[in-house]
Amino acid sequence: SPALRSRFAICLQSLGDMERIVGRTRQGSAVPNEVVALRDYLTIIPRLRELLLGCDAQLLTKLAHELDQCPQVVELIGKSLARAHAADEQDDGERLIRAGFHAELDELIASIGESRRWIASLEAIERERTGIKSLKVGFNKVFGYYIEVRNTHLPSVPADYMRKQTLVNGERFITPELKEHEARILSATERIEEMERSIYADVLRQVSVYYPQLMTTAAAVARVDVLLCLAEVAVHQGYVRPRLEQSLDLEILGGRHPVVEYTLDGDVFIPNDTQLQGEQEEQGERIVLLTGPNMAGKSTYLRQVALITLLAQIGSFVPARRVRLGLVDRIFTRVGAEDDIASGKSTFMVEMEETATIIHHATRHSLIILDEIGRGTSTYDGLAIARAVVEHLHNVTEARTLFATHYHELASMATELPHLKVYTMQISDDKQGEIVFLHRVAPGCIGRSYGVHVAKLAGMPPGIVRRAEEVLQYLESGKDHAGTQLVFAQNGHTEEALQYALTPSNDEGKMVADGNSQYKAGENGQHNLEAAYNAPYSAQVVATSKSRYAWQSEEARFVAHALEQSNGRESDLDSIDLCAITPLDALNLLFVIQKNRNKN
Repeated sequence: SPALRSRFAICLQSLGDMERIVGRTRQGSAVPNEVVALRDYLTIIPRLRELLLGCDAQLLTKLAHELDQCPQVVELIGKSLARAHAADEQDDGERLIRAGFHAELDELIASIGESRRWIASLEAIERERTGIKSLKVGFNKVFGYYIEVRNTHLPSVPADYMRKQTLVNGERFITPELKEHEARILSATERIEEMERSIYADVLRQVSVYYPQLMTTAAAVARVDVLLCLAEVAVHQGYVRPRLEQSLDLEILGGRHPVVEYTLDGDVFIPNDTQLQGEQEEQGERIVLLTGPNMAGKSTYLRQVALITLLAQIGSFVPARRVRLGLVDRIFTRVGAEDDIASGKSTFMVEMEETATIIHHATRHSLIILDEIGRGTSTYDGLAIARAVVEHLHNVTEARTLFATHYHELASMATELPHLKVYTMQISDDKQGEIVFLHRVAPGCIGRSYGVHVAKLAGMPPGIVRRAEEVLQYLESGKDHAGTQLVFAQNGHTEEALQYALTPSNDEGKMVADGNSQYKAGENGQHNLEAAYNAPYSAQVVATSKSRYAWQSEEARFVAHALEQSNGRESDLDSIDLCAITPLDALNLLFVIQKNRNKN
């Protein structure tokens, strides 16, 4: 109830970091004001225990019995310490140890009382004796006690005054009697400070005897504080009670990120659902492959699921409309990018080490969060690693997994892995090219990352943005298919690799494709190479270079043979877009030209 939470809050707001103070007390490094604060905290414990015992919850009753006021500690601190200050910051006339606690110390302090009273009355006595009304008696740590007289009254200074220091507008003097009292006070004061430090250290040792009880009490207070905070947040943010079970499922309806939602300052957080079925249903979604543009909210969604799971398992209400959670044994995350310079490890190396740790230690009962695995290396290496990791998690680990990626090619795995489903972060793309991030998770795959748009939002110079759009349009136009061809070839699909290389996206490609079609149409293995032989030389070179990862295939040997029969028609070089071919394409071109020249 609000009233009960308010009573707990009033009680707890007077309690500081007990655990830290108790730890410093045991180490002997706690200052007096901390020890006095510990005493004050302990006096509040009975009230806190009373509130806990008034609740029906079994956990709160258990915590109430763990609270120990430690009355011996309260009594010891109350009897021993006179005030709260550091033991080495003592001023004259102030005591650290309370009067009556240590007899020898009391006697020593009393012994200097007469000298202090004599010095306190000295100023009035000397003013009357000398007739100097401006005469002052003072003290500093360098010169000790002194009598100060201004220059205008120096002729009136008695003969028994001994000059000690010359100032701009006066002189400072001492007398034999003042020096005697000063020596007595300073000697006694030094002894008092030494004795008080010793007594204070002994008090800390006596308090430390109760270290186990004090730490148990501090831990119980901390747990009550955490539970109160969770209750307050749950009420004000509209959290719900999760349903925990022994299954391998994870169902979150209307889930929200607890931190991002709190910091939106009035804006509405877009909730999203999550469905993971770890049991062996035939079509159950065990792995979610999440695609979508940059800035669309993929990482926030991943963290949201992990935080909801964590909150549920510590006993908190959760930010969602409904949650049904099969208990997880561990939550594994590989999110963000950082290197380890001290150990000589690159960002990619750290990423791979963390991923390997997850692979080795995750079980079917784990929850795995992976964000853009493979992004720290080349596109093809990263894509290959990402695919292999997903396949292992699906076929071997069988853990509930959220896998965010910009490798949209991985979406095809949904047709091969029955327990994987592809989702994307939705966007709104109007006719003017303006992008609106909807922050909604929906089934399907989006083929673009909109990185250029994000660069524009980040303030990238317009010239760079325009050039990036031009390059992106060129790459997406199909004039450079080496990337996709390579993916085919590396996965053993050499026929697809060649077919992609021969896609009729231009005249040269169409002629080679025509030749390839006639080659395919041959009967009983007798292939018609005439069309391929007649194709322009540049198209044959491009086809050959794009098939360089599939040389062992029959298709690659066909193209190579067609190229060798072309008799090196260098005039066809004019039809090659030198800005479009790769360095290796150029080397292949030069190699064939040289070979045909030598042959001729």
